[in-house]
Amino acid sequence: MKVVVKHVKSGKTQCTLDGLEPDSTISDVKRRYHAQMPAKYPDRQQWKTGQDRKDKPLKNEVTLDSLRIGDSGILYFKDLGPQIGWTTVFLTEYAGPLLVYLPFFFRLPFIYGQDGKSFPVSVVVNVAAACWVLHYAKRLLETIFVHRFSHATMPIANIFKVAHAQTVDTRPIFSAVRNRVATLAFQNSGYYWGFAAFVAYFVNHPLYTPAMYGIVQVYTGLALFIVCEIGNLSTHITLRNLRPQGTKKRKIPYPDSNPFSMLFSLVSCPNYTYEVGAWLGFTIMTQSFPALLFTLAGLGQMTQWALGKHRNYRKEFEKYPRGRKAIIPFVL
Repeated sequence: MKVVVKHVKSGKTQCTLDGLEPDSTISDVKRRYHAQMPAKYPDRQQWKTGQDRKDKPLKNEVTLDSLRIGDSGILYFKDLGPQIGWTTVFLTEYAGPLLVYLPFFFRLPFIYGQDGKSFPVSVVVNVAAACWVLHYAKRLLETIFVHRFSHATMPIANIFKVAHAQTVDTRPIFSAVRNRVATLAFQNSGYYWGFAAFVAYFVNHPLYTPAMYGIVQVYTGLALFIVCEIGNLSTHITLRNLRPQGTKKRKIPYPDSNPFSMLFSLVSCPNYTYEVGAWLGFTIMTQSFPALLFTLAGLGQMTQWALGKHRNYRKEFEKYPRGRKAIIPFVL
């Protein structure tokens, strides 16, 4: 079986792929095309059955036989451009706040002056730094060992489309929305890094004043932070187990044996609920107005994401539990 490859825009014939079988998939086509065009690795390839914009890109698992294109059929190729891995995107996003926070914690002279280190350091300042490092170290490790991305890469060109990022959904249905998610990931880097400096400057300031209610308030906030961090990790593991490695299979998330997963019975996105709870705990612990602003900004952004996910769950799964809210139990 042969496949004639034409460019999706110009319609010009590029090459012919030989040796394919009716049960060959688009993944096989990508590999065969890559063998002829080494610069066009599979992640930057997109295939369609026609030139019309309404023609949907073909999924990797689609077989040639199911397309009914015949023994010498035509497929249209689009070059998505150089790609960057999603893992790299998120590692960059999460490493930044760690690197930004630490110079403030160590009270480097270029931030607080030569006398900055001469002021006493409150216990809560050390605890807050430990919590900050723990949170972003957890995120880095989750990116490497826990998260499974439905798309391994995104076009590098999307980095420069930040101005077009509007409404987003991290588990999108439409490719246009997926591109906006990509741009927001890089926009988030500025958001995280900027807030890291804002929060760190005041929490680590030589004149920082500890919480009004002392150690009780600190430990209350710390307890909430730790519980929510564990809950957030537990939720990510639950979501990971829904999708076997190497597949794009999707299921309705339900609580499992882990007690922290019980929040799935109330909201569609408990990972966001726990995330906001962790930063609320950090805010209570430090009694810091910048930390409160960071928490509220995160709540606003994650609410937007959660509402999008919630809508998609309800569209995709006919039997999706109707009693669930998006992010705040019984409310939103």
